[in-house]
Amino acid sequence: MDMTFDSLENAYLFYQRYAKAGGFTARKGTQYEPRKGLILNKWFVCSKEGTKPLKAIDSTQEAGSSNVNSKSKITRRVPSIRTGCEACIRVKLITPDNLYVVYCFEESHNHSFVAEDDRYLLPENRSMNYVQEEAVNALSAINVGPVRAFNIMRTLYGGFDKVGATKVDFKNFKRDLNRYIAEYDADMVIKRLRRKKEFMPNFSIEYLTTAEGVLRALFWADGDTKRNFNIFRDVVSFDATYRRNKYNMMFVPFTGVDNHYRNVTLDAAIIGDETAETYSWLLNAFRQAFGRAPPAIVTDQDPAMRKAIQDTWPESRHRLCMWHIMEKLTTKVGANLCNSTDFKKRLCDIVWTDALLPEQFENEWGVILADFDLLNHEWLQSMYQIRDTWIPAYYRDQHMSGLMRTSSRSESENHFFGQFCNPNCTLVEFLGHFDYAIEAQRHEHRKNDHDTRHTKPQIFAKEFVLEQQAANIYTRTIFFDAQLDIQTAIHKCAVGKWEDREDNFVNFSVKDFSQACTTFFQVMMRQLDMTVSCSCYRYEQFGLLCAHIFCVLRLLDTGSSLKGT
Repeated sequence: MDMTFDSLENAYLFYQRYAKAGGFTARKGTQYEPRKGLILNKWFVCSKEGTKPLKAIDSTQEAGSSNVNSKSKITRRVPSIRTGCEACIRVKLITPDNLYVVYCFEESHNHSFVAEDDRYLLPENRSMNYVQEEAVNALSAINVGPVRAFNIMRTLYGGFDKVGATKVDFKNFKRDLNRYIAEYDADMVIKRLRRKKEFMPNFSIEYLTTAEGVLRALFWADGDTKRNFNIFRDVVSFDATYRRNKYNMMFVPFTGVDNHYRNVTLDAAIIGDETAETYSWLLNAFRQAFGRAPPAIVTDQDPAMRKAIQDTWPESRHRLCMWHIMEKLTTKVGANLCNSTDFKKRLCDIVWTDALLPEQFENEWGVILADFDLLNHEWLQSMYQIRDTWIPAYYRDQHMSGLMRTSSRSESENHFFGQFCNPNCTLVEFLGHFDYAIEAQRHEHRKNDHDTRHTKPQIFAKEFVLEQQAANIYTRTIFFDAQLDIQTAIHKCAVGKWEDREDNFVNFSVKDFSQACTTFFQVMMRQLDMTVSCSCYRYEQFGLLCAHIFCVLRLLDTGSSLKGT
């Protein structure tokens, strides 16, 4: 009694410290304020003061069934901490000295105190510090949520009681942050990208809004993506199948293949709808940023996307992604047929290969469909009508970098973007996730470059000088593929005959015993300028010499550099 304080805040802090030492928590109570800014009397009470008003609940009605036409909501039953405790201190203002004096102190409580080992659970003893808040934000960039972030903190700090906050506090912090972001989400993303453009002259950003100012589409590209496009622009995959944010907007990555035969993200965009108009805007933004359209573009079967490419990039060769089409096979023809017979295996054998000619593919397709009575199947017929847009037999002479050939490439792309995409994240979070993933991708590319420069592969055919040349020229991943072809040329290929032609070319007939086909591969070679080509078109499709060419070169004991025709 008769204790004085120079402010109400100091009086409250004193009572909080007293409560913490005693095993209870305090809160501010009522006050007497005759005019604004002048508080003459103030109560600080135990948190268990008063009682919680009871809500009437209809016990005959099941939870969540309040209204058939409304969204069901289960009511949480939260227990009350109020016990009507009367413990408190009361202070009043002494006007001459402008101090607050304690004129009443009620010490007794009507409840038990919190044990010392459990006091860290009291709300007043829990708070997240700056380091913890920054950690939650940083971990969210790699798609680690607040609960997992708390578990990491608990492990690092050495126990639940050492963190200073609970799992719920971490979740509430993230919730409140997202609520703040949600109001300014699109503006914050645009401002962040514009700021990048201020400090990165080669950075590009374009966005599209509705008449009401709602973000409709967003496109961005930095200097590294533009350099990658200039190097790896032969074939670009354009995929709009990712709905990866809380607004259900589509994430649209543009993907190529680098010199390590790995996916490389060339560009990214977010669009709000899948109309031809939006796609056309996006493709125009791409051309404006990169200066040109890619020679070949691979997409899914979206008709709006196809129309936009025809109107905007007429010079690009448009091909459909084999992986997206074959993923629908089980759904379209039935799981029983695919799982209980060899139908799917036989169809995949003629689809996932570049060794067949168009006529061979058409014959095999007809035989398979006839064997399983599927000649009149509507979806298979429609896929056959557009076979020249997705079956490799029809573009064997076009460079596609293997982007359409293997299902693993599309699957790895889905896995890569799935690692940082979250359907509940805001645009600000999404951009952070994207930047982190691109940083990881570029680090992997640098690591592959480092391994190529500072490691030496094992040479199997030391008498064949071209293998050592390939090891010096190619990256490690590409060399290992070429090395397999060299081994195939040595052990599984043979030249049947050759004949000279009037144009100085020599036509070699090469038998490949590793292939199922019975025909000979025709290798055309002109030793005058070391120009060579093969009827398998591996060089035209992937930029790599095939086993058949290596077989001829080994026969001629050639160690010179070659030109593809």
